[in-house]
Parts: sequence; C-alpha cells; structure tokens
Amino acid sequence: MNRRTFIKSSAAATLGGVYLVNAAGCGGDEERPMEETMEAPATGRTLERIGVQLYTVRSLMEKDVAGTLEQVAAIGYDEVEFAGYFEHSPAEIKGLLDQFGLAAPAAHIGIDRLRNELDTVLEEAEIVGHRYVVCPWLAEDQRSFDAYKGHAVLFNEVGEACKAVGIQFAYHNHDFEFEETDGRVPYDVLLDETDADLVQMELDLYWIKKGGHDALAYFERYPGRFTLCHVKDMAPDEAIVPAGVGTIDFGRIFAQSEQAGLVHYFVEHDHPDDPMASIAMSYAHLTALRF
Repeated sequence: MNRRTFIKSSAAATLGGVYLVNAAGCGGDEERPMEETMEAPATGRTLERIGVQLYTVRSLMEKDVAGTLEQVAAIGYDEVEFAGYFEHSPAEIKGLLDQFGLAAPAAHIGIDRLRNELDTVLEEAEIVGHRYVVCPWLAEDQRSFDAYKGHAVLFNEVGEACKAVGIQFAYHNHDFEFEETDGRVPYDVLLDETDADLVQMELDLYWIKKGGHDALAYFERYPGRFTLCHVKDMAPDEAIVPAGVGTIDFGRIFAQSEQAGLVHYFVEHDHPDDPMASIAMSYAHLTALRF
C-alpha cells in the first residue's frame, strides 16, 4: 500500500461520516424542481479525474498548506487548482504536490499580474507544473464594453506568450459576463474576439446558470473552447451548495464533454461553512455520477 492509498483509506470512514451528517443540511433531491432533476440516460461513463479549486479551502490553506493538501488527497482528489501559494515558493509547492500524489494543472492569476509580471508567472507555472494559467476575475470598473474588447486583445497577447512555453491561457467567468453591455453579451465578446488556440475558457457551471444562460448552448456555439470547468451546485434559492445537492444536472452537462473540449473538472464552493466537508460531499457525488 503506497502513501496516498494509506492516506485515503485511513480517512475514508471519517470523511464518509462528515458527508452523511452534512448532507441533510445542504438541501436534498426533495427540494429540486422536477424538471431540473430529470437526468439524461446514463452511458456508464465517469470522470477520469476530479480536481478542486483550492480557493474553496483557502481558510485552511492560510493556516496549514501541507495539512490541507494532505486532507484533499485523502478525500481522493487527483488534481488541485491554485489561487495563490500562501507564502510558499513554487518549489515548495511542487514538493508538497509530489509528497501527496497530487497534480496542479491550473492556477488562477489576477489580471494585473498577467499584465505586469507575466514572465514571473510563467516561470512559477513551469516549476509547479501548471499547464493552464487562468484569469479568474474582472473588477467592476473593468466591465465596460470597451474594457472587454481591450481584455480580448490582452488575452490574445497573454495566450501567445503562454503558448510559447507550452502553457494554455484561459478565462474563468462569473455571472456578470452575461449581463448585456451595449447590446452584446460580454462573454460572447471574449469568445468571438480571442483566438481559440490562444484563449480557452474555464466555464463555471454555477455562474453561467446564475447569469441566465445554458452551458450546452455555449458548447454547441463554441465547440472545443471549454477545456476546464468549475463544478458547484445551485440550491433552489440560488445559493451555492456542494455538487449533488442542488438543481444543476451535471450528468446532462458532462455527457457533452467531448463537444465542449472538457478535460479538467474542479469542484468549487465560494463560501462553505465547512470547507473540507463541502469538498468531500462533492467528491462523493462526482465519483458516483454516471453519464
């Protein structure tokens, strides 16, 4: 039995108990509208790898990076996506990933660093082993129509620099990108005015629904553009909940992964009461999911 297998097996009972205790408080199937709980016929496919965006467990990372990564690995996650290194060097982060048998294919990097420190960002990414650099957010004063067109130009430039060192650039959405600006949907501007080879999208499956749009419609319009996604569920009151206890039909979405181009699936919860219990619940649902 290797170290990771031991970690996973020794934690399984505890995490299973946490899942059962907390599931009741997060909304169950009985709360879902009938039309949103209907699942497409399953083919037996499963997710080959499941990741977690470490922003979900940031309160724990702030106190103990190594211990948090160890618990993430114990749950069974294969991959993590970083949102900061919490005062650790890239080499230290790489060492911890190797220790716990985790890969970190992606990292969120703020737009200011992409604009002003891109060489350093790419050096760090190569050390840790990131294959994707993802812009996670645009501040409110960066959301005018002209600003989005400017972001598209910048993203092409960043994407070209990333590609030169074997890294893919991507953009992560919230709901504000789907609010019409000057008669256009900003998310469409970013897709239409960036080079598909240079700029991919990390589609947040909660936020696109919150923005009033359908992920499958975007898969059809822009096939192959969505290499990564964030997996978080929506309660009937639109609150964020762990995967499997809300109204989003992930099986329906994942069944179109090939069309979308999806390769990486990162669980996320923006403000969980119990971060580790939340990601354990999501992992349990996704490992059991057939589509």
